[in-house]
Amino acid sequence: MKTLWNNYKNNKIFQGIFLLVYIGVTSLSLFLAQKSVIAFLLLLTSLLLLYFTNFKNLTKWLIAGVVLVFLLPFTASNGDAYQSYMEVATLVGIYISMALGLNIVVGMAGLLDLGFIAFFAVGAYTYGIFATAQANNFMPFGHFPLPGESFWFFIIIGCLVAALFGVLLGIPVLRVKGDYLAIVTLGFGEIIRIIFNNLDRPVNITNGAMGLASVTPPRLFGIDFLYPSQFYYVVLVILLFTIFTVRRFEHSKIGRSWKAVRENEIAAQAMGVPLVRTKLMAFAIGASFSGMMGVVFAAKQAFVDPTSFTLLESITILVMVILGGMGSVPGVILGAAVMTILNLQVLTEVTNWLNQLSSTGVISIPDALSPSKMQRLIFGLLLILFALYRPKGLLPAKNRKYNEKELRDGSKETKTAITPDPSQLEKAQEV
Repeated sequence: MKTLWNNYKNNKIFQGIFLLVYIGVTSLSLFLAQKSVIAFLLLLTSLLLLYFTNFKNLTKWLIAGVVLVFLLPFTASNGDAYQSYMEVATLVGIYISMALGLNIVVGMAGLLDLGFIAFFAVGAYTYGIFATAQANNFMPFGHFPLPGESFWFFIIIGCLVAALFGVLLGIPVLRVKGDYLAIVTLGFGEIIRIIFNNLDRPVNITNGAMGLASVTPPRLFGIDFLYPSQFYYVVLVILLFTIFTVRRFEHSKIGRSWKAVRENEIAAQAMGVPLVRTKLMAFAIGASFSGMMGVVFAAKQAFVDPTSFTLLESITILVMVILGGMGSVPGVILGAAVMTILNLQVLTEVTNWLNQLSSTGVISIPDALSPSKMQRLIFGLLLILFALYRPKGLLPAKNRKYNEKELRDGSKETKTAITPDPSQLEKAQEV
C-alpha cells in the first residue's frame, strides 16, 4: 500500500487521471441530485486534492478556475437548491477574503486583532448609507439613493475607507503589544458597532438599531444583481484579486518585514525595519480586503444593521485563521471554507435530520441540544483538538527553501563579474 501511494505521489499522470475521474463523478452526482449537500462538498473537496498534486501552479489555477467558474455553477443549477448552494459559495468567498486580510495582521505581522469585523462594518455602511435614501438626511447636495451602477465604484471606495480606519486603529496601538493590543482592538471593534448603533441622532446617518433597508442592488449592463448566483461571480473576482495580492505581499520586502516584526520587534528594528510604517501597512492592507467584502455583503443582503458586526464575528474570523494555520495562505483559505460550510450547511443539515428522526419517534433529542444551537460548543471542541494535536493548523505556513549550492555559485559569479582584469589595473596605474 505504501509503495502504491509513493508511486501515485510521484506520478503526475496518475494524479491527473484520478483528479479528472473524481471531478467528473462528483460533478455528475451533483447534477443528477436535486439536493445533495454531500455531492456539493465532495466537488469542493476536489480543490483540496488539486492543491496536493505535483502540477505547476499555472495548471492548478486553470483547473481550479474551470471548477469554480463553470462546473460548480452549472452542475448545481439543475436542482431547486441552486440558489442555496450559490449562497453558501458566496459567503465562503466573503469569509475567505476577510480571513486573508486578518491573516496579514495576525499571521504575518503578529498583531492580535479582536476587532477586525469593524472594517467589514465600515465597508457595508459606506455603501448602505448612499445606496438608500438615508444620505438625504445629512447630504446638502445630490439625489439618493445612488443608482446600482455606483456599486462598482463603491468597492474601491469601501477599500480605501476601510484602509483609512485601519490606519486610525494602528496609530494608537503602536506602543502596545500582546494582551494589551488585543484589548485595544477589541475596544475599537465595539466602539465602531456602538457608534453605528447610536448614530441616528442628532442627525440620522445610520438609522441606528433599525438598520438600513432596501439597499440598491448592483447593476451592470442594465441587469440588476438580485440573486446569490450573480453575486457569486462578483465575490469570485474579488477573491482572486485578494489571493493574488496577498501572495505577492507574502514574498515581497514588506512581507518579510511583517514576519521579522512578528518574530522579534527589537531585532527587526535593529536590522532597519521601520516599525511604524510596517505595522500601519499591515492594518491598512488587511482592513482594505474586509472593506471591499463589506460593500458586497451590504448589496447582497440589501439590509445592514449593527447586529451583523458583533465581537463573536471577529472571533469567528480569528478562529478561521488559527484553524487553517497562521501565516499560511492555503491554510487560511481551507480554515475559512471549513468553518463557513460547517456553520451554514453541515450543522444545519444534521439538525434537520435529527428533527425528522424526532418527529417520527425514532429518537428523542431536546431542542436545546440541536447541533445548530451547539455551534459554539462544537467550534470550541475543534479548537481544543487542533491546539492539542495540530497546533500549527490544517496547512501550516511553509517558508521558501533555497539551494545553498546555487546561492554560493551565484555569489561567486557576482564576485567574478565585479573583479576587474589585472591587465586593466596595470594600464590604469601607467596612466
